[in-house]
Amino acid sequence: MGLDFSYNIAVAEELGNIRCGGIPMAIGVQASMATPALTRFGSHELKKQFLVPTIAGDFVACLGISEAGAGSDVANIKTTAVRKGDEYVINGGKMWITSGSQADWMCLLANTSEGPPHRNKSLICLPMNLPGIHVAKKIDKLGMKSSDTAQIFFEDVRVPCKNLIGEEGKGFTYQMLQFQEERLWGVAIALTPMETIIQETIEYTQQRKVFGQPVLHNQTVHFRLAELATEVELLRSLLHRAVALYVEGNDVTKFASMAKLKAGRLTREVTDSCLQFWGGMGFTSEVLVSRFYRYQRRTPKRQKNSMRKCVS
Repeated sequence: MGLDFSYNIAVAEELGNIRCGGIPMAIGVQASMATPALTRFGSHELKKQFLVPTIAGDFVACLGISEAGAGSDVANIKTTAVRKGDEYVINGGKMWITSGSQADWMCLLANTSEGPPHRNKSLICLPMNLPGIHVAKKIDKLGMKSSDTAQIFFEDVRVPCKNLIGEEGKGFTYQMLQFQEERLWGVAIALTPMETIIQETIEYTQQRKVFGQPVLHNQTVHFRLAELATEVELLRSLLHRAVALYVEGNDVTKFASMAKLKAGRLTREVTDSCLQFWGGMGFTSEVLVSRFYRYQRRTPKRQKNSMRKCVS
């Protein structure tokens, strides 16, 4: 259709209206996490085999980066893809793979040589029905229950060398570029839920009375909700600036990392603050704020990685 990346972000913001975080996440993996490198650097044959059916919705894609000992530290991954003739032989494992239990193919990052850690990695289109691929388990998580998150192992998996995305040894660079779109998408899908939680909290505190007056009539509550709404709007402005620069062809690693850092902190801040104003109702599963409170109780590990990118 010839549309630029800003349209992806518009769609992501709208997907935030879905009252279940796992669905926008799965769509994000498909649209902005597992496929950007293939779109930019993949061969025509690879695009026809993997990208076209993924866009059509006939294939489910997943991204294979994180490992048990390497999450934000991408350079430290241990999975190998050793060239033998016209094939790569893959051994190792991946962890926290969204859509991993049902994926038709994986955009896999693996070590293809013994060289320096930032120049020895490659991205490979890996069909998930090959012998030697073992989906160990679907991980039971605190939140995002509907999101399929898997642990996967590879044992002498053979894949044609023609499945290499772009050039061998450029995988780390390609993945860093791919992360720009992933970060921006992640920020975009967080905006609308935060706005919804704030608005529903306003409506609830307007009708819930304590000591003869609505909770919202307490200035502390009023001021806090106004403060949170302002923070969300400022985050949107940062996101839109980063997207505009990205569409113009700029490297937005710094701004995308800033936006992701702010989004991660603000989602926790919004859900935690708003939950307090719901009283006992906030402890039930009947209200949206409690669900999103669970979603945001995640490790700050990736936020620390974003902090490093902000000052690099």
